[in-house]
Amino acid sequence: MAEKVAKVGVKKEGGYLYFVDKAGDVSRAPMARGRKGQGHPEKVAKAGVKKEKGYLYFVDKNGDISKAKMARGR
Repeated sequence: MAEKVAKVGVKKEGGYLYFVDKAGDVSRAPMARGRKGQGHPEKVAKAGVKKEKGYLYFVDKNGDISKAKMARGR
């Protein structure tokens, strides 16, 4: 199960991929369709989350940052 790490409340727009970048902030990049759409990511919200090893960090459906334990070594 996922655990909420930071309450950010980002409003998602269609056509973008939202992710947690290396700095622990929420960024977005346009989704690529074929050859077009290769844009550079832009920072949407500052959160400054410190990432732990062995966890996957993502932007959940509420626009907040959550983490889930990675399944390794099955």
